[in-house]
Amino acid sequence: MFDLRVRLGAVLRIEAADRYRPADGPVMLRVTGVRLVLNRPEREQWIWVEGTKVTPRHQRGERTQVLVPTRLFAPKGETQ
Repeated sequence: MFDLRVRLGAVLRIEAADRYRPADGPVMLRVTGVRLVLNRPEREQWIWVEGTKVTPRHQRGERTQVLVPTRLFAPKGETQ
């Protein structure tokens, strides 16, 4: 069972090291959706975080999806 604390509209900073196969460095993302992953990479549970990139000047950028491990969003003190 997943217990994820991701709010739609929240702005997240996701580091390159916390992403699956990042094509660039860290990303700021305004969340518009979250999807569970069935064909996830091994050894960990993953989710797609969908949203709009936020530029350094806090303007809206392109829409994107980022594959991240669920451990980034687990409630504090809880492990998966």
